[in-house]
Amino acid sequence: MLSRFSLKFLRRLLASSLVVTLACTALIVLQGSSNKKLKKQEPPPPANMVVEPEPLLEPAVIDATNLMFELPELPNEITFCGEVVPLSDREVAERLERELAVNTFWHSNTFLLLKRTGRYFPLIEKILQEEGIPDDFKYLALAESGLLNARSGAGAAGFWQFLKATGIKHGLEVRDDVDERYNLEKATKAACEYLREAKEEFGNWTLAAAAYNRGENGLARAIGSQKVKSYYDLYLNPETSRYVFRILSLKLIHSDPKQYKFNIEPSAYYKPLPTYDFEVNNSIEDLPKFALEHGTNYKTLHELNPWLRTYELPNKSRKKYVIHLPYLESQRADD
Repeated sequence: MLSRFSLKFLRRLLASSLVVTLACTALIVLQGSSNKKLKKQEPPPPANMVVEPEPLLEPAVIDATNLMFELPELPNEITFCGEVVPLSDREVAERLERELAVNTFWHSNTFLLLKRTGRYFPLIEKILQEEGIPDDFKYLALAESGLLNARSGAGAAGFWQFLKATGIKHGLEVRDDVDERYNLEKATKAACEYLREAKEEFGNWTLAAAAYNRGENGLARAIGSQKVKSYYDLYLNPETSRYVFRILSLKLIHSDPKQYKFNIEPSAYYKPLPTYDFEVNNSIEDLPKFALEHGTNYKTLHELNPWLRTYELPNKSRKKYVIHLPYLESQRADD
């Protein structure tokens, strides 16, 4: 049984609900009445006038053929650094097809990858040629970082994703205020050194690329245990087993974007940023102030020199650093 308090509470609740309901009903009625008053009364049509019924909306017709997805066809043949990829091997062909499908249908990401190549590939290609490293390795940088100054959970950094110890081993300065893994020119040269040494150790460029991902020691252990010397015959960890195929898929798409439904006009690719070099061999205590004194700001200075990691550049050893500064329109006029 309900207590006296409970009955009293229910009566009040019902009464308040009734009041709310009546108030809402009154508002609706008033709103409708107001709309009728505001609505302009149109005169009735003449008696002899034929009123045509309003046409029904035609249903939207969608061309379903444009919505059908097709896996991109594999090429009849493909090489990596001049080394033939054995597409006649069923398992090899399927691994390439997987990476080609992933990168073809990951539209937003692949569009941006392609656009960034216009800005950064010219410099990377130039250094690869100077260092005697095959041009296909520019796609390794594309696969590693997307041509962004990324940092992985394992601590790998920059376009070429060097770990700290590996970067130092190959001549890069890595400390709190200066990290040359983010210096595209120096990191590309360091990558060339790594790849050249890996090629000498493993005998071909394909295994050198695999070593870049797996590490020389890990790859050497796999080769020694499995007694095979071809990347395509090795059983490797999932990341490394996909690695070369990811590079190959990006090579295919970049080489012929329209074949893979990426219609990018040449003018839409990002352009290299015009800069000039400013050499310093002393400390800079205030980089934002330095930027302003040279006609720019710290944001732009950091974009052009991401290897500068703080607001200052300590340089007790008087080492020579090259800082990129934006080439301004006023300088072009002077030239």
